[in-house]
Amino acid sequence: MNRQASRDLGQLKPALGFLRPYWPQVVIASAALVVTASVTLSVGQGLRYIIDAGLLEGTTDTLVQSILVFAALIVVLTAGTFIRFYYVSWIGERVSADLRTAVFRHLIRLHPGFFEMNLPTEIQSRITTDTTLLQTVIGSSVSIALRNMLMFLGGVVLLFVTNAKLSLVVLLSVPLVVFPILWFGRRVRRLSRSSQDTLAEVGSYAGESLRHIKVVQSFNHEPVDEVAFDHRVEHAFSVAVRRIRQRAWLVAVVMLLVMVAIGLMLWVGGQDVIAGGTSAGELAAFIFYAFIVAGSVGAISEVYSDLQRAAGATERLIELLHSPSELPEPGVSAVNGSANSEVLELVDVAFDYPSRPEVPVLTDVSFVVRSGEMVALVGPSGAGKSTIFDLIQRFYDPISGSVRLGGVDLRVMRLEQVRGSIGFVPQDPVLFAGSLRDNLTYGRPEAEEPALRAALESAHAAQFVATLPDGLDTSVGEGGVGLSGGQKQRLAIARAVLTEPQLLLLDEATSSLDAQSEQHIRESIDQLKGSCSILVIAHRLSTVRQADRIIVLDSGRVTAQGTHEELVRSNELYARFARIQFESPYLGARERALPARLRAGS
Repeated sequence: MNRQASRDLGQLKPALGFLRPYWPQVVIASAALVVTASVTLSVGQGLRYIIDAGLLEGTTDTLVQSILVFAALIVVLTAGTFIRFYYVSWIGERVSADLRTAVFRHLIRLHPGFFEMNLPTEIQSRITTDTTLLQTVIGSSVSIALRNMLMFLGGVVLLFVTNAKLSLVVLLSVPLVVFPILWFGRRVRRLSRSSQDTLAEVGSYAGESLRHIKVVQSFNHEPVDEVAFDHRVEHAFSVAVRRIRQRAWLVAVVMLLVMVAIGLMLWVGGQDVIAGGTSAGELAAFIFYAFIVAGSVGAISEVYSDLQRAAGATERLIELLHSPSELPEPGVSAVNGSANSEVLELVDVAFDYPSRPEVPVLTDVSFVVRSGEMVALVGPSGAGKSTIFDLIQRFYDPISGSVRLGGVDLRVMRLEQVRGSIGFVPQDPVLFAGSLRDNLTYGRPEAEEPALRAALESAHAAQFVATLPDGLDTSVGEGGVGLSGGQKQRLAIARAVLTEPQLLLLDEATSSLDAQSEQHIRESIDQLKGSCSILVIAHRLSTVRQADRIIVLDSGRVTAQGTHEELVRSNELYARFARIQFESPYLGARERALPARLRAGS
């Protein structure tokens, strides 16, 4: 995503491909464009006729007739301009919206590893800022460029029709105008993408700071963030100023050279009128067309800079749109063998993260989770527990070995099918802006009230929801602002349970709960045992002893499996883990507060 920007306008072709569905609107806009350009060019001939026939010959009828024709042309020009502006602007907005949608639909299905290498806040800036720039170009600049190209070509033809001698003066001036366009245009092109990149960095930094505002303020980091943000803003400003300076030089030099050429033309044409070689009407028409040609060249040179910026923006968007997913899906999904007694099976799984290929995370990991069984993963930080959860949900594929759901390798199943069979409760609950109902039904939007109530009851969330003024329709901010950590966790558990998963993944799901809520959740988990398979990452001994089987991980390898009592006797790592838990007065008290059947590991 940081590769050198292309130096040609060919990068606009993919964006123009989004025009295909709207060819009727393009045809209407193009017709209006041709009409307005033709009417504008015909004004020169009308001006010539008015001067030569209406003024110099002194014929009033001819003058009135010419003015009426001129008025009719103005009406046509006005109507054509309205149609052209409306449809061109509509097309620009429509293409921009379609491109945003296409990029978002592609990104939201990419593997999570992509977002380790590319900042989501920078991607957000591309989707908004770059598509807005593209909308402006397609909805305005392209139209201006095409219109002025028609005016330029038509004006040159009519210059020769009106006066071939003076036309040669104009042609000799063309290289003087084209050369600075190429010279300065190349410099503007180099700065266009740099300007967009620095602007994306500004949005990225601001978004990250505001998203984590509590952490920023807790550490009194505001002054540091202000200085860092100011630095990024000033850097973006300096890059933009360099681009604007080059563009200003481009426009100014072109206009200066054009005016010099027109002055030379007036001197030569004036001499012809004085000598009787041409009429005043012809000279007036020629001057009109010369201004048309000069104005078109100036407008095209200015629009060319916009097109260069749009080429850079399009390149950035197409990079996102064409970013490959490292999780290929089969054309036809395999049948999930849900009747298999082994709901989940890992066979000789090895894995390392794409961003850190030199650091092995898992090595030859094998275990099974049977139907209705609860299995706990235990091990020190960095042992690979969360990575196993990532592989089970197929956020990544293993380097070697296989992960099977219902006896079927995940790589021959559709991602939707894999994740539809799994319920997931993260350690840090994630809630989205909206209502509690929106968050609860996130994985099952069609769920009805009885199912919602049952899910809330199973997660012991019904009581706190009932105390809220609007119940499930209570709005929460991004991240669940306004809810306690325990409330968010219970809602996350209810959300996972509502999907009626075949396999429930709990990533230390009770870590944010108070003692009483934690006990309720464990009782709920105990009730869920048998109805679905449960795989839990656990650190607290009370959760571990609730499992039917415990798998001990260390340095990415399975070092032992068994019950709590078996592992205490046979595995030093687990025995040390148990001693630390028991020796904590706080955790020991919580253990004693549990029902006897949970302390016994039943």
